[in-house]
Amino acid sequence: MYILPLAGIGIRADLLKAIIEGKAPIRFDEIKLNLISIFELQAKASKLNIPPSRVVKAVNVILKNFTIIPYYKPEIIRYAHELKEVIRDYVDRVIVATAITLREDLITEDTEINKAKEKIKKEYGITIYTYSSLVP
Repeated sequence: MYILPLAGIGIRADLLKAIIEGKAPIRFDEIKLNLISIFELQAKASKLNIPPSRVVKAVNVILKNFTIIPYYKPEIIRYAHELKEVIRDYVDRVIVATAITLREDLITEDTEINKAKEKIKKEYGITIYTYSSLVP
């Protein structure tokens, strides 16, 4: 989850840093996140005992700088349901369903999503990228 560094959670594939450094073929104003990703950030930060004040700051940065898509849009719910044979985790299905609904490609390190990327591309027309496939 590429937004984790905003809460001080280190990750190997720091897409936000690559964007800042001009190494990624995407701009901040193009980033769209499902609201459920903010919940995931909060849960991960809690598990890692990140101070709540840092999490609040991260959430505020996300809300101010990125387009947030609600997880309860009817199309997202429908696509998330369709994806249950391909992806087990419902939160991950919502994230993929958001990309499908928006007709936008997805960048993720999630193993299960990446295993299903060819099927998702064939059925829904979106490409799934990993950090290493985008950033040299």
